[in-house]
Amino acid sequence: MLRSLALSLPGTAEAPHFDRAAFRVKRNYATLSGDGLTANFKFTPDEQQFKCLMLPTAFSPVPNAWGRQGWTTAVLAELDEADLRDALETAWRHALPKRR
Repeated sequence: MLRSLALSLPGTAEAPHFDRAAFRVKRNYATLSGDGLTANFKFTPDEQQFKCLMLPTAFSPVPNAWGRQGWTTAVLAELDEADLRDALETAWRHALPKRR
């Protein structure tokens, strides 16, 4: 479901990213694990903190410097479609080209 939702967002393309599939506009905003069980999303640190507080069984910071920058892992089985769509749209907005 993540793949189809991500690709429905304007400007999104899918590309390989190490052992994952990356979804990007100008930059990556989400990656999907090879087994399809988890995904990483690029949130702001504040958004990350909120997501982890509201859905602690679903979201957790990536455990390294990437996590401190807002990259957040989600266990996809713990998300309903609305939560998944919200996570994708939040991360997607950060990947859009900056307006001048």
